[in-house]
Amino acid sequence: MSETPQKRLYIKTYGCQMNVYDSERMTDVLRPLGYGVVDDPEGADLVVLNTCHIREKATEKVYSELGQIKLMKDRKAQAGGKMTIAVAGCVAQAEGQEIMTRQRAVDLVVGPQAYHQLPELIARAHRASGERLAADFAADEKFDALPAERKVDGVTAFLTVQEGCDKFCTFCVVPYTRGGEWSRPPEAIEDEARRLADQGVREVTLLGQNVNAYDGGGLTLAKLVRRLAKITGLDRIRYTTSHPRDMGEDLIEAHGELPQLMPYLHLPVQAGSDKILKAMNRDHTAESYVKLIERIRTARPDIAMSGDFIVGFPGERDGDFEKTLDLVREVGFASAFSFKYSRRPGTPASAMPGQVDEAVKSERLDRLNQLLDEQQRAFNASQVGKTLPVLFEKAGRHPGQIVGRSPYLQAVHASGGEHLIGTIVPVRIESAAKMSLAGVLANEPVLETA
Repeated sequence: MSETPQKRLYIKTYGCQMNVYDSERMTDVLRPLGYGVVDDPEGADLVVLNTCHIREKATEKVYSELGQIKLMKDRKAQAGGKMTIAVAGCVAQAEGQEIMTRQRAVDLVVGPQAYHQLPELIARAHRASGERLAADFAADEKFDALPAERKVDGVTAFLTVQEGCDKFCTFCVVPYTRGGEWSRPPEAIEDEARRLADQGVREVTLLGQNVNAYDGGGLTLAKLVRRLAKITGLDRIRYTTSHPRDMGEDLIEAHGELPQLMPYLHLPVQAGSDKILKAMNRDHTAESYVKLIERIRTARPDIAMSGDFIVGFPGERDGDFEKTLDLVREVGFASAFSFKYSRRPGTPASAMPGQVDEAVKSERLDRLNQLLDEQQRAFNASQVGKTLPVLFEKAGRHPGQIVGRSPYLQAVHASGGEHLIGTIVPVRIESAAKMSLAGVLANEPVLETA
């Protein structure tokens, strides 16, 4: 039986998969200080809110959460204890000192590149001296300072390979909160991937704000994936999120040649109107996006496409929105994420004329979601009767049930023992819902590359 941690750490993660990765690394850097993760902020010794600044009203949600945690901090103080509150992530980078001005219960503000400073910052906070704000730091120093050993719980893991963005889409705050594009050295990525595989990880998802812009000293993402595909035990590789501008021919070829590279690609388009795409500074057209998808599907005919869409961008008229629907119909998406445009302070789009009424945004989003839902259900239904290799990840909610992922990232439910977790098993798909598939085991586990 393991000892109860001396100090209780609660981390709440908002937003993207890169924040999930960052939260894992914060846990790693705090573990040597005696912190163990708990599931409830009440009574915790350290509460970290790892924030996202992308989605609508994200900042206000953080302040609302902080108000509730302040009450917990006060209760702990009344009982003679101490709770340290830290705000991390992109809201920390964007808001900086303003966070501590608006909510004085906050002890630390830590930007995305300063997580390795957490032990020192916590020590300073406990001594009630020194600088409490750490929002600016070089990305390479962050990764160099993080512990080499990383503990994971499961057979899949995220692996950050690139951070930041140089694209400056007019709706996006990432270039301001995460900084310019920076790629980790390939040797460091390979070392981390090998350690993950040694712990039983069979699938990694490579992360980056513009992951296919990866440039490790002239090494492209495609070449990096080819190197990672040689690691014993690492049988599945995914990556997200990509930009159409950076989808090079070598990466397209890799999809057709590497069985480890899963046939699922998240490639945001955002809109189907060239006028709106130009206003967004996306630097691609609807036609160039469709032709790109055609080249990808030529290389890998069974690839499943996912995308991002924003409706109600400033200046979007009914005809522009109809072009988005036309693009969706032409491409056909297995899954997608769609959002109403929301003003992000400091971005060019926030000051653009032609801001769209909220009711119009909602109506357009409903229509888009109806079409995307139809396509997702149709794609899932097309898998019925097929036998898919499924990487089982965990036990299901029902007795005797296990859950895994298909190559297309769909959840797959089947009856089987927990000894199958971590194995890739052929599953004959018998039914499909909007978000998942269900099937029966076709035979014993396949231990070689799926």
